[in-house]
Amino acid sequence: MATIVKAYDIRGLHGSDLDEAIAEQIGRAFARVIAELEGKPTTELRLGLGRDMRLTAPEMAAAYRKGMCQEGAHVLDAGQVGTEMLYYLVGSRDLDGGLMCTASHNPKPYTGAKLVKRGAIALSGDAGIGDVRAKIEAGLGDAPGGGTVEDVELLHEFHEAALKFIDADVIKPLKVVVDGGNGMAGPMVGPILKRLGLDLIEAYFKPDGNFPDHEPNPLLPENREFIMREVVDKGADLGIAWDGDADRCFFIDEQGAFIDGDFMTALLADSMLAKQPKSTILYDVRASRAVADVVEGAGGRALMNRVGHAFFKTRMREEHAIFGGEVSGHYYFHDFYCADSGTIPALLMLELLSSRDAKPSELLEPYRSRYFISGEINSEVADQDAKIEELAARYSDANQYRLDGLSVEYEDWHFNVRASNTEPLLRLCLESLSSREDMERRRDEVLAVIRS
Repeated sequence: MATIVKAYDIRGLHGSDLDEAIAEQIGRAFARVIAELEGKPTTELRLGLGRDMRLTAPEMAAAYRKGMCQEGAHVLDAGQVGTEMLYYLVGSRDLDGGLMCTASHNPKPYTGAKLVKRGAIALSGDAGIGDVRAKIEAGLGDAPGGGTVEDVELLHEFHEAALKFIDADVIKPLKVVVDGGNGMAGPMVGPILKRLGLDLIEAYFKPDGNFPDHEPNPLLPENREFIMREVVDKGADLGIAWDGDADRCFFIDEQGAFIDGDFMTALLADSMLAKQPKSTILYDVRASRAVADVVEGAGGRALMNRVGHAFFKTRMREEHAIFGGEVSGHYYFHDFYCADSGTIPALLMLELLSSRDAKPSELLEPYRSRYFISGEINSEVADQDAKIEELAARYSDANQYRLDGLSVEYEDWHFNVRASNTEPLLRLCLESLSSREDMERRRDEVLAVIRS
């Protein structure tokens, strides 16, 4: 269990790390953890279940369902859905929790599960997911049995809920290249996009767990080469790519350039504040200062937050934030149960381009010409804590804080360095407000310390 329980989910190679027998135990342990959180017996639980397009997903989901039912829970099974539809199921039905059988953006051999409690808040390394592991390792003993299953169909009502975020009438017949990565985006988002009268150029929109075209991880440059080229070749207005379970979407401008998650957060925040002025927006510690500048310039309240689903979803509730964005492409919406969505950002971006009658590069020019970001850079480091303290001492004349890793702030440049939850890596994000050359010089200087 130690190798498959990650910071925010359970993930491993099917067969060698994680199989149906372990999945059944996870289902049982998950029900027990949720029962403790809810202060009720497992026989009174109502739990959601969904699965992605992985070749092993039908059998693995059946094993999770069997485990939950063995503990006496009532399981609402949504079948093959995108991850955010499982969040929608848990939120809209006020369920005690839910389990999504998915390995997200990982390659074909992987399987896994995302676990959420009431409100679609993720169980994480800080809260809950370790308890699932502990219960399995301690031995689960006899199961009471008696659980039941109810099949639920979500697609239509999910589409209606997503469309409430925009004024569909303003959408222009934009030419848009969409790359589903043979994941869940095609059946989940595709029908909405078709309703909007777009000139759609679909690629890899059919779910296929063999991933015959490319891995479903658009954050890796090699997996977005196709869509970047296709946008330019087809003269498209925009490109949108999704990861495997479609809870993250990524954008390509009309010139074929990738739009960084920081700048997407700023654009989406601007869009949301136009609808709900003077609201609170969350952004993560790695982000460009563009986000806070845009939010505050629009009269909103910008709050920096720790990286990770559970931290965003919990704090959004506490602060009544309408929107939160992470550099990694997770975008959270208060009116979507504070959950992350790969559908709503796509709709908001189409609305923004249509209502402002602008090209993506024109909307991004104020950011790209002023904020010079490094992107996230990983370095293998044996003793991450010691290296972070070395950086803190080296840059002791700066404003520093420890919200998540180490953040070092000067007036015209800043950086954040965080330890990976799962690997011996330090992750650096750096920004200069002076020039690209200054960013590169500062980046190389900090990396030299990290890698020395």
